[in-house]
Amino acid sequence: MDLNSQHAQNFQHAQEDLWVFAYGSLLWRPGFEFLESVPARMIGVHRSLCVYSFVHRGTPERPGLVLGLDRGGNCRGLAYKVAAANRAATIAYLREREQVTMIYRESLRAMWLENDPQQRVQGLTYVVDRGHPQYAGRLTLEQQLLHVRQGHGKSGANREYVIETVKALEALGYREGDLHKLAERLKGSHETPAAPSA
Repeated sequence: MDLNSQHAQNFQHAQEDLWVFAYGSLLWRPGFEFLESVPARMIGVHRSLCVYSFVHRGTPERPGLVLGLDRGGNCRGLAYKVAAANRAATIAYLREREQVTMIYRESLRAMWLENDPQQRVQGLTYVVDRGHPQYAGRLTLEQQLLHVRQGHGKSGANREYVIETVKALEALGYREGDLHKLAERLKGSHETPAAPSA
């Protein structure tokens, strides 16, 4: 869905509650008010450490690595229900947070709430733009470790981002092989990256 259609749809639904799908740092640091949170699943995309971070967890000179929703598979996360009165403010906050470099495409996608009975709703989420220069694609574990260990940006250390996200996933009963392997390698790894040479 293009941005003009997205704005039109947001305006059309301005009086409705908003669902937001969380798959990375929004799991443990949403930063907005919500009425409830429910485990949820989105089909057709998967969580992937595929985005070079130039701002929040790294710099252009020493990029970190953060999660994006990439195409294919499915992703389990959290759905936050936001009151209609807070809809516009929440979308504005998420755009400021997620769209610093426009690496993501803002999208309304179907997701399944894993409550009883399961419910299908439209959720606002951010899907990686594969054509963007910050798209890292699929990296080896060693390449991921390099970027995560060196990454530090305005939101803090990249290492903290990975470990906190894994903790949040474990609290929901989710385990993802590659991400958990990375977190295991990072545990006890408090090294400070060397300053770049002049």
